[in-house]
Amino acid sequence: MTSTCSTIQPGSFLTLHYRLSGPAGDVVNTFASAPATLTLGTGELAPAVEARLIGLAEGTRTTIELPAGEAFGPRSPDMLQWMARKELTDLGGSDESYAVGDVVKFVTPDGQGEFAGVIVDFRSDDKGEAVRFDFNHPLAGHPVTFEVQVIGVL
Repeated sequence: MTSTCSTIQPGSFLTLHYRLSGPAGDVVNTFASAPATLTLGTGELAPAVEARLIGLAEGTRTTIELPAGEAFGPRSPDMLQWMARKELTDLGGSDESYAVGDVVKFVTPDGQGEFAGVIVDFRSDDKGEAVRFDFNHPLAGHPVTFEVQVIGVL
């Protein structure tokens, strides 16, 4: 009986371990926990990362370097936005305290999903108190290292 080795194609169902990291270290790392399962092409991984997986064989372990901005696009100044402190208090409760670097999750307007922003600044002036968020992906504009171990391909 001969064994056939499956390779990753568009639409493949995958079981894999992966580590996604940038200049500040790991953003996602499944190597110390259960492997991830996903279907290629459904948006679970960035398109540039998915494209690098095409053709890899089951059992492959490799590291892929992506240049700055390729995996998650450039950093956009439009994604830096001020929010009235009262709006943030209404979301989290009046007893919440926040600091620069905190990640705050928000519900999408349709209530079906969520997105996150990182607090980058606070302001208090004649317009009131405000909090500045960075809604860019944490790896936007940065080089990305993607380490992958392909466990299974269907």
